[in-house]
Amino acid sequence: MSAVHDAVKIGIVSVSDRASTGVYVDKGLPALKEWLTRALLNPVTFEERLIPDEKDGISAALIALVDAGCSLVLTTGGTGPALRDVTPEATLAVAHKEMPGFGEQMRQISLKFVPTAILSRQCAVIRDKSLILNLPGQPKSIAETLEGLKSESGEQIVPGIFAAVPYCIDLVGGPYLETRDEVCKAFRPKSALRPPPA
Repeated sequence: MSAVHDAVKIGIVSVSDRASTGVYVDKGLPALKEWLTRALLNPVTFEERLIPDEKDGISAALIALVDAGCSLVLTTGGTGPALRDVTPEATLAVAHKEMPGFGEQMRQISLKFVPTAILSRQCAVIRDKSLILNLPGQPKSIAETLEGLKSESGEQIVPGIFAAVPYCIDLVGGPYLETRDEVCKAFRPKSALRPPPA
């Protein structure tokens, strides 16, 4: 493990008409922050946004966070089939590359809990040197999709999507993310591992 971990800036975006206007308290941003703080060994600076379900506004927020140097941007909310759910469209509109495997795996994880997981439209994209991920809206589902499913003994049954995030960020030229194995063991090929400090 490196003696010094790369600093990382992470954008977190909660998309909700009602929470953004104060009708209820947003739970998405605290859930994202809590999980990432628990999972990462890196010092993290968070850039937070709480915005309504408006396609152009979401796209603008994503572009601004990438331009501000966020290597990873996570959104929560707005990924269902309802008319106001436009987060995937806003995300795809700013994409330089699509990363469909992330959405496929999120639905696989959620299907272990609810048959309506097939209604979710989460996607992931690369913009410049940043990975943008759409996550579900519920705090419990956020943790499940990031972390995956473990048995009672702590054995990984279904890998969470975050296991692939650090290597993806390596490949697009971002900082070297390191995780706490007990939360989420990041996977890298041997050739991509940093040598331990001398």
